[in-house]
Amino acid sequence: MAAAAASIFSPFTTKTISVSPKPKLHSISALNLTGLALNKGAHAPLRTTRPVFRVCAVDEDEWGADREGDSSGVATALIAEEEPSEADGLKRALVDSLYGTDRGLKASSDTRAEIIELITHLEALNPTPAPTDALTLLNGKWILAYTSFSGLFPLLSRGTLPLVKVEEISQTIDSEGFTVQNSVQFSGPLGTTSLTTNAKFEVRSPKRVQLKFEEGIIGTPQLTDSIVLPENVEFLGQQIDLTPFKGIITSVQDTASSVVKTISSRPPLKIPITNSNAQSWLLTTYLDSDLRISRGDGGSVFVLIKEGSSLLKP
Repeated sequence: MAAAAASIFSPFTTKTISVSPKPKLHSISALNLTGLALNKGAHAPLRTTRPVFRVCAVDEDEWGADREGDSSGVATALIAEEEPSEADGLKRALVDSLYGTDRGLKASSDTRAEIIELITHLEALNPTPAPTDALTLLNGKWILAYTSFSGLFPLLSRGTLPLVKVEEISQTIDSEGFTVQNSVQFSGPLGTTSLTTNAKFEVRSPKRVQLKFEEGIIGTPQLTDSIVLPENVEFLGQQIDLTPFKGIITSVQDTASSVVKTISSRPPLKIPITNSNAQSWLLTTYLDSDLRISRGDGGSVFVLIKEGSSLLKP
């Protein structure tokens, strides 16, 4: 009996055979042994979660040749599934709080306070206490989801101009070459372009790296030969009708088509950065395979999500 009881709570899937050839099935969708509570107004520490056990019907064919008895019998299987961890719940709550903030540019004071509180909870659960000793985890492309760094706000505000959009702000880390590339991608009705800075970094502590910027790059504009103009745009809270401009745009499009090949074939414009003061530092306070939280000069905070992570999906 003790051995049978132990097998039921094994971390592996265990199958038990019903004695009756026509067992009576009970519909049990899930037995939740614990809950994950998160009050959006006051984020109390969350409890450690336990596995969720689900009971489901299993057809006899799954038992193979060892199955004996009536072929019409059905058995039950006990399957252990892990609930999201405390950190996973906090990460999802953080991503939800970032919705509509335009990477922090449009965040209200209350939303900023909520975001900082969630960040503080996550930092206390940091699974990588020495990020600079885990450079392979830092490696790759990270998408900026939020920042409190006011120095980026003028750049972000460009996306509020009519017909101009900041598509993506990213940071790509090469842990083997000790390089960091910050990139901003813009788009407009005539095409796309990018602004990039390249830097070298040095490890200064288990959490801190020092950045020295070496060059800026203005990407080659990628023009389109098919200009799509919306019916109207919003500017300073007012809707502006663009219908009268469609005739002008048509003539501009004819000219744009003739210069697309010329401009797109030119190399990017590289600008060396020789100023010895063009340096900064970053302190990584949370790091896992999906999420990175860094703090910079002046107490600014950056929330970045790894490219390809499910956290980027709505």
